[in-house]
Amino acid sequence: MLWSTALFRVLLGMGISLVQKYNVPGPRYTSYPTVPYWESHTFSIQAWQQSLQRAFTESNANEGISLYIHLPFCESLCTFCGCHKRVTKRHELEQPYIQAVLKEWDLYCQLLSERPNIKEIHLGGGTPTFFSVEHLTELIQGILAKSNIADGHEFSFEGHPNNTTKEHLQVLYDLGFRRVSFGVQDYNLKVQKAIHRIQPFENVKNVTEWAREIGYESVSHDLVFGLPFQELEDVLNTIDQTNVLAPDRLAFYSYAHVPWIKGNGQRGFKDHDVPKDNVKRTLYEEGKKKLLANGYHEIGMDHFALEKDGMYQSFVEGTLHRNFMGYTASKTKVMIGLGLSSISDSWYAFAQNEKTLEDYYARLENNEIPVFKGHVLTGEDLIIRQHILNLMCTFTTSWADTHMYFSEIPDLLIQLQEMQKDGLLEVGKQQISITEKGKPFVRNICMAFDLRLKRKEPDTQIFSMTI
Repeated sequence: MLWSTALFRVLLGMGISLVQKYNVPGPRYTSYPTVPYWESHTFSIQAWQQSLQRAFTESNANEGISLYIHLPFCESLCTFCGCHKRVTKRHELEQPYIQAVLKEWDLYCQLLSERPNIKEIHLGGGTPTFFSVEHLTELIQGILAKSNIADGHEFSFEGHPNNTTKEHLQVLYDLGFRRVSFGVQDYNLKVQKAIHRIQPFENVKNVTEWAREIGYESVSHDLVFGLPFQELEDVLNTIDQTNVLAPDRLAFYSYAHVPWIKGNGQRGFKDHDVPKDNVKRTLYEEGKKKLLANGYHEIGMDHFALEKDGMYQSFVEGTLHRNFMGYTASKTKVMIGLGLSSISDSWYAFAQNEKTLEDYYARLENNEIPVFKGHVLTGEDLIIRQHILNLMCTFTTSWADTHMYFSEIPDLLIQLQEMQKDGLLEVGKQQISITEKGKPFVRNICMAFDLRLKRKEPDTQIFSMTI
């Protein structure tokens, strides 16, 4: 792939040695331990249920719980996507799936000690707007019929600009949804063709303006850097067009090129068509400069928000949280995942649902919660998890409190000396803080805390590159 002269000018002005030094495979830390290190011998359905009941008792009355609902169907395959999905145009699949999810919710409600107080609902996919408004209404009304809505709740969904209708937006708004995110990725047609996601700016403009007209409080756009054939001019042009619509928040995240895991879906282009290393990092750094100039603030890793958005306020107040749904402005100890492949989190344990539609349905037909694997966290896991969450959400962490200290802190500080010399972080007596220079390397810094990764390297390359 031929890179533009403008991009090389930018590269020459960068300190590129740090990118070369730290660009290694690494987790994104939506959980700790990360999924490859979940230990099956410590996990059972009974252990998961007990941990959930414990966390639910501790949190339901005070903070409520979160629900993530996975709606897996897509009419076409986007080759940049790493989610579990079922590509189909058969909309008759909607109704049985909604019924299955509601049955799963019923099984959880039977397990819990009292009526759930729902703080968050997020509809992800797949393509949630693949589903008709009638079926989405049936789903949400069925969920809420057995729940209470907590104060300060936040309901959100992911919408595809090509098939999200004004009726979708209105009906979900009437059901209590106030936040919506739209996948944009990149506006360059060559890039869109490579990732099999062709959508004109006009479609994004329509759904964004409809959402605002209806009354949505937060509209988010997802942008991706490092896509095949993507050049610096493409990223900057996409951000310029995005700025015209001024979404309240943005995800500007790295394309994870892992064709050895995702198979043919990421083989619609050649490996050399994908920007890597210093070139890829420049796409982010120059895009970030433009976002900051447009009034956005960097929030956590790869996220940006305007000052008026709740995520910015949460970041400033130190209450930002991160889980399998990504960053969220409110924390709950319990997140129940419904639908195939969904991951649940009780803080003390993780549990993942069956990944195929057939297995998911079969478990529910046997009146079983359809979990097939998970992990019960050890005391050490819980401490390290909190440190990694702190770094991901606030760029700092401390072990001043004895309950945040673990035995390998002294060795960890020695290992961090190299990053300190490189100006990526500042080390105090009982805390570390990530510098502005170090923010692009937050995953690498978290890896220093990851004792499971240190004790056992994965057998194969399963993680995307950190930069």
